[in-house]
Amino acid sequence: MSKKTQLEIEGVEVPVSNLDKVMYPETGFTKGDVIDYYIRIAEHLLPHLKARALTLKRYPDGVNKFFFYEKQCPAHRPDWMKTTRVAKTDGQIDYCVIDTLPSLVWAANLANLEFHTFLHRKTAVTRPTALAFDLDPGPPADILTCCKVGLYLKDFFEALGLQSFPKTSGSKGMQVYVPLNTAVTYEKTKAFALAVAKALETQFPDLVVSNMLKKLRKGKILLDWSQNDDHKTTICVYSLRAKDHPTVSTPLTWDEVASALKRKKKLSFETKDVLKRVKKMGDLFAPVLTLKQKLPAIQSIA
Repeated sequence: MSKKTQLEIEGVEVPVSNLDKVMYPETGFTKGDVIDYYIRIAEHLLPHLKARALTLKRYPDGVNKFFFYEKQCPAHRPDWMKTTRVAKTDGQIDYCVIDTLPSLVWAANLANLEFHTFLHRKTAVTRPTALAFDLDPGPPADILTCCKVGLYLKDFFEALGLQSFPKTSGSKGMQVYVPLNTAVTYEKTKAFALAVAKALETQFPDLVVSNMLKKLRKGKILLDWSQNDDHKTTICVYSLRAKDHPTVSTPLTWDEVASALKRKKKLSFETKDVLKRVKKMGDLFAPVLTLKQKLPAIQSIA
């Protein structure tokens, strides 16, 4: 039987149910714990969700059971839930927009564990605000191999006069974002990202691969440039991941990345770790939303 109740959040009655349902069986982490985490991280998470369409990833019966992606915002959403309409060749999709604490709690109550966002805002669907690379390790490569390639990527961008910001994926890899927040198109960022991936592959052929074929990834890091596309979403910073433990996509400093590689300390953070980190360090990913940088010409990559 469903146990339903209401939470009053910022003057809004948000329906919640089955708060004691275990979402992460290995740790006993419940839906109530999921909602509690998202309430406590909201100050830092919401700016990264604000004004962006997103895809929900729902796990009705926990991380080891059936899940589904949901682009169309559910029809049973509350009247106060915001959406943004995106035209498609075969129709349209009304995506959810999570930009308030009530909407965040509402989504978490749907057993939405992961938030996957676009690189653009809803008001400018052809203009990405950042360049993003997903560093995906092919076994036996792991997060430490990602750290090594991430540092090479950092140096590469610094040589172009660009700052970059790393985060864990919350799964097996990591991501590197280059804030832009200037007038640019996906056509340019995707071409630029591919050129960067190929340049790193040429420079470090034993470590980096730019081709998506799985058979080429063994022991290497796929530098996934294809995320720079108007129909691709990437796991949002501070989002939970549906793994055995409630791990989180966590922003890092480059010093932490270098230290982890040196000490062979694998980088993985759960909710309690992340809440401690933001209390001490604030939002390390905040500059991704505000720092303005111009995309260099592809010819500058040599």
